[in-house]
Amino acid sequence: MLHHFFARRYLFSPKSRSVVNLISGLSVVAVAMPVAAMIILLAVFNGFESLVRANFSTFDADLTVAPRRGQTFVCAEADTAALRRVDGVEDFSFLLEQSALLECNSRQATALVRGGDDHYARVFDWDSAVSVGYSDLRVGDIHRLVIGQAMGYMLGVRSLADSRVRLYAVRRAPFSSLLPMENFTRREMEVGGIFTVDLESERNYVLTSLEAAQELFSHPGRASSLAVRTSKNPSAVRREVQQALGDGFTVLTREELRASTYRIMRYEKWGIFFILLLVLVVASFSVVGALVMLIVEKKDDVATLRALGADRGFVCRVFRSEGWLICACGGVAGLVLGIALTLVQQHFGIIEIPADTFLTKSYPVELRGGDIAVVAAAFAAVAALLSHLTVRSMIKKNI
Repeated sequence: MLHHFFARRYLFSPKSRSVVNLISGLSVVAVAMPVAAMIILLAVFNGFESLVRANFSTFDADLTVAPRRGQTFVCAEADTAALRRVDGVEDFSFLLEQSALLECNSRQATALVRGGDDHYARVFDWDSAVSVGYSDLRVGDIHRLVIGQAMGYMLGVRSLADSRVRLYAVRRAPFSSLLPMENFTRREMEVGGIFTVDLESERNYVLTSLEAAQELFSHPGRASSLAVRTSKNPSAVRREVQQALGDGFTVLTREELRASTYRIMRYEKWGIFFILLLVLVVASFSVVGALVMLIVEKKDDVATLRALGADRGFVCRVFRSEGWLICACGGVAGLVLGIALTLVQQHFGIIEIPADTFLTKSYPVELRGGDIAVVAAAFAAVAALLSHLTVRSMIKKNI
């Protein structure tokens, strides 16, 4: 269209080089940088979110079944036959979790002891988390502990060859003030493996077999939860699992189990997005300055166009197209730069995290198409609004 032709000529024509063109070029750079920053930072948040989800998958199952009343339930009460018939249920494991006191090498620490049955490794991504020793919680009649690396440091565990840990749990019986040690159930086990996940899990969790946990906590034949692994979307399988187990149980997905954590991560991500959007709005005012100077400079051209029969609407469309063109060049450049840098970091991990104890050596990033669309739509709205308001105001004053 004709107004697009005028706008392109004002920006790109080699015969129309001036200070205004230089300012327009700087405006392109000014809007490209915030757009690229938005793409990169959203990708970084996505990467950390995926990393957190992967860490949670080591201890949180796709679906977690808990008793609606009380802390434990009898394992025989769960209709496992009906659960196996549910389409999408791959495997499940009974768990028993309670707090206990650990003692080794004259050092003590509290931890959440989780007992898992023989199907534990089929439900959780467990084998890859164990970095030293073996992931088996039980070998025949021998029950072993698998502790976190941070817990190993706290207890002074130097090697698996000489690492016997004593566990103390409160006995489910009336307390005696005369013999305080009789109020605790004691058990001693060897450490069979050490897992490495995140610092919080390494400090808080200690794993053993379900039978050992039932004996330690005086809960024979009972469990505190039932972990379910699904081959489909857990949200789609959840209702059928609930129907199979009955109203005595509640079924939660991993997202529901850690709802506060995921909610905070989403708030942080979109909080950063709106802060960068404000930066983008401020940077876009350079386009406003370029349009104002261009309109003032092209007064003679506008007068010529009006003499040739162009109305005010046509003149507005010319300069509005000029503003959109400047913003489009900056937006496309920012999107290309942000996507390119994100993909380079995603595949090659050039920027590393200066910490040897972190779970990954380089900053995790994950590019998502939805984020690119949101950034592009937000920038287009800002560019269209600023261009429209600037051109309408200046044309009224000068024409």
